[in-house]
Amino acid sequence: MQSSTELKLKLQQIHKKSYPAYKSLRGAYDFGKFQLSVDHVQGDPFASPSNVSVSVPLKATGFPEEYYHDRMARTALEDALLRRFYAEVSKISFQAKGSGKSGLVSVTRCGQEILERSAMEIDKGRVTVRFEVGFPANGRTINAFELEKILFRDLPPAVERTLYYRNWKPQKLREVYELSQDQKAVREELKQRNLTAFIADGSVLPRESGVSQKPMKDAVKFASPESCRITLQLPYYGEISGMGIPRGVTLIAGGGYHGKSTLLKALELGIYNHINDDGREFVITDDTAVKIRAEDGRSVRSLDLSLFIHDLPNGRDPSCFSTEDASGSTSQAAAVIEGAEAGCRTFLIDEDTSATNFLVRDEFMQRIVNPKKEPITPFLARVRELYEQAGISTVLVAGSSGAFFHMADLVIQMDAYRPEDVTTRVNQLLDCYPLPDFGADDFKLPDTDRCFQIKTPEGRGRNRESSRIKIRVQGTDGFSVGFEQVDLRYVEQLINTEQVASLAGILKNIVKNPGTASIHTIVKGAWDALEKDGFASFLGHDLVCGYAKPRIQDIYMMLDRYRG
Repeated sequence: MQSSTELKLKLQQIHKKSYPAYKSLRGAYDFGKFQLSVDHVQGDPFASPSNVSVSVPLKATGFPEEYYHDRMARTALEDALLRRFYAEVSKISFQAKGSGKSGLVSVTRCGQEILERSAMEIDKGRVTVRFEVGFPANGRTINAFELEKILFRDLPPAVERTLYYRNWKPQKLREVYELSQDQKAVREELKQRNLTAFIADGSVLPRESGVSQKPMKDAVKFASPESCRITLQLPYYGEISGMGIPRGVTLIAGGGYHGKSTLLKALELGIYNHINDDGREFVITDDTAVKIRAEDGRSVRSLDLSLFIHDLPNGRDPSCFSTEDASGSTSQAAAVIEGAEAGCRTFLIDEDTSATNFLVRDEFMQRIVNPKKEPITPFLARVRELYEQAGISTVLVAGSSGAFFHMADLVIQMDAYRPEDVTTRVNQLLDCYPLPDFGADDFKLPDTDRCFQIKTPEGRGRNRESSRIKIRVQGTDGFSVGFEQVDLRYVEQLINTEQVASLAGILKNIVKNPGTASIHTIVKGAWDALEKDGFASFLGHDLVCGYAKPRIQDIYMMLDRYRG
């Protein structure tokens, strides 16, 4: 460990030298109240900024031990610290001048959801924040005095105000802790009460706009139908009431623009905890829930689709089905089987993003196209069996087809964003609208453990070596590994580019060791390593900001979309 004085001396020595001389700064320095580490130095002022980290002994920070005693509390505290640090460094970014990214100081900008992120970590008795700094230069000539301003004048107050409890309003962090424990209690209640989801009365589900996840002002607040209302006793909030969605088959119906998809979207994101004042703090969904939708053009590998597809006209075997260009119905059937394979206990489906011929087939169509000539068994014919025999619940939004009324345990009608339980009224009408016989075979969920031959992605020159596999992340749309593209556009519960970056890192780690293994073995190996070693499981010792933890279901879905 070097002293901060030695860092100052180094800066004086490299002032006005060519930019590569900045690499001599790599290492750790003692600043007294914190330790600063220069982890990676950018190649020039126009390249990606340098990676810097600051850490403080946990005991020195003064944060009460109960605020990080369990995983959910610790993640909530890390999230709060990261939001404060973002606000602090935003004030000092670009105060130092120079070419390109000179003077940039940036860290992860958090959304409404609370995620485990590499940018802020409480582990091994230390609090560590990782961020980026654009090391200043004039052209490609080092301006070390400007970097000295950042590291010695601007950064210490930001660290002091963020990482020391004495500089926080105690009530602020108390609220963060209490909310995390209340959310944890709701998740435990879901399991104990056999619920798929809980939506608290007073929740604000509509968002501000299509590009903002903040709550809409003056929106209609959620109020549970009386027949669905349950009351929970939370450790800090106390008594809270709201709609409990039981396990089974739930149908959300209603006219256009009345809030059906808004409700489903809130349930999709209920797999994550949300921050205070988001409006969805107590919209809590089974954390294994997966949104199922059509994905025209995706690849499918060695999947048993016989539950939904049979007697293909070209003689192909649906029990070991592969394609590079799946249709909407085939891709959605594949997503159901893959979701079950990934341990999903709840499917979330919106009619608007589904293949109609996969969801349902009406009696008139049955008369025109003989069931023996139709290779697709619709989801409608399997949805009850999926729950009763496989334990997988379904929450489905439907606005045009009433066929699912026959299968639903609970029917919620949305009327101007207000839910109404119409199950009894629906049941009285079912005899007037009988369902056709789909002639479906006996239900049998595939129990095979698919094996894959993982190949190292193709590259050119030095990139052919597995250690030099290049990754490029394209927001939440997906990423490329080598020359292989992984399309994640329709994995809608990935809400942050940092989750995608983590999936890319996990896949890079997998393809470094090509060979044949079952999908469960591959995913379990990656997940166990992630649980044990965190982001270091795929980043090694070069931990940097820019990564967020995905779910185990996300790893399965990423692998299912990897064409290599």
